[in-house]
Amino acid sequence: MSAVVTFIGYHDSGKTELVSRVVSNLKNLGHRVAVIKSSNEPGIAFDKEGTDTYKHRQAGADSVLFVGPDQMVLQTGPSHHSIITLAHRYFPDVDIVIGEGFKHARKIPKIEVRSNRDQDLRAEVHGVIAVVTDLDISGDYIFRMDEAPEIASFIEKRYIRERNKRPEKTSLLVNGRKIPIKEFIQDSLAGTVVGFVEALKLTDGIKEIEIRIRLTDRDTSAKE
Repeated sequence: MSAVVTFIGYHDSGKTELVSRVVSNLKNLGHRVAVIKSSNEPGIAFDKEGTDTYKHRQAGADSVLFVGPDQMVLQTGPSHHSIITLAHRYFPDVDIVIGEGFKHARKIPKIEVRSNRDQDLRAEVHGVIAVVTDLDISGDYIFRMDEAPEIASFIEKRYIRERNKRPEKTSLLVNGRKIPIKEFIQDSLAGTVVGFVEALKLTDGIKEIEIRIRLTDRDTSAKE
């Protein structure tokens, strides 16, 4: 787990300027730095020039998370992780994550939006399950551009309801890549971790357990 230090003070006390300078210095020392900024005010703009979050990014913060009473916004650097990993890591509590782009993502169902008859992604990429277009084309699951409700129902029936029939109890990421595991292994892993937590007498009100394991060079070399 990352170390956490927070700067506090009244409004206009100079916190943002100080934090930005500290971030710059930590970056100069070769560290990866994230900033979490909180506010009690609704409607705060995120990452616009002159805002606190903008200053933190300009200072070199690798990631900035803004938490307000009406919103939470995360900005981070580029990632080479797959859309599956990004969805699992950042949005574990939603029913579905809708992407835009990622046409070459493996094992991801894709809905092609087409406005040009000569551009047929169904013939170029794997996993196209439907097409949205006002062109006169044939095929299974063809929707019109004004049929957003029908598209939403299609997604709900095919993916959300089906997933809810067999919810995932345990998920596993290794080096940022999600590893599919069978149900009996999910149950086994969950039972083992719950057993350890119960031994710590920390089970009151617990609905979810998260665990992250980071192996050192010594851990990996010991297995060789």
